[in-house]
Amino acid sequence: MTSFIIEEQVGRHIPATWKTDPECPFCRIIQGKDEAHKIYENDKVIAILDILPLRPGHVLVMPKAHCSRLSELPTELAAAVGEAVTKIAGGLVKGMDCIAQGLRNPADPSPVQLPVMANSALNVVCNQEYAQAVPHVHYHIIPAPKFISNASSGREVSATPREMLRREFEARDQLDEFYAEEFTKIMRAKL
Repeated sequence: MTSFIIEEQVGRHIPATWKTDPECPFCRIIQGKDEAHKIYENDKVIAILDILPLRPGHVLVMPKAHCSRLSELPTELAAAVGEAVTKIAGGLVKGMDCIAQGLRNPADPSPVQLPVMANSALNVVCNQEYAQAVPHVHYHIIPAPKFISNASSGREVSATPREMLRREFEARDQLDEFYAEEFTKIMRAKL
């Protein structure tokens, strides 16, 4: 019954946006040529931990097909990415709540510094060319911190957007391998 559908697809033109780019680091991860901490994967989408996270729990969600611009992403893939972003956001909130209790590396007695979650606050961003480090459509899902001036008073600091951005970039560091492995396990369990 489906043989005529298969025959129609043989030798068809494949849009350039559906091909992989051998120079693209995300395409290399998708093809299994480079390693990543995979949080979620299906036939159209993959979600991984960012290797230079703005904050713990920083996840990247992207289509498996290479497309450099969001405005050129086929509708079917945009829908699949949108569904994955929603799913990952829900799992991220649950995962952050779970490990906020304390995640400790046996080799390092100090606990991993996690952001104080402001309820379920997340920052979801997709750049197109502007501030886009990797030219492959991807969404950043980042837990939003609650800046506190004095832990005993519980009063929030009034920070300007510029000040918040400065604080975040100064705190950016390479992904801790122990944390990445543990958080990946927790996130997979929460999805």
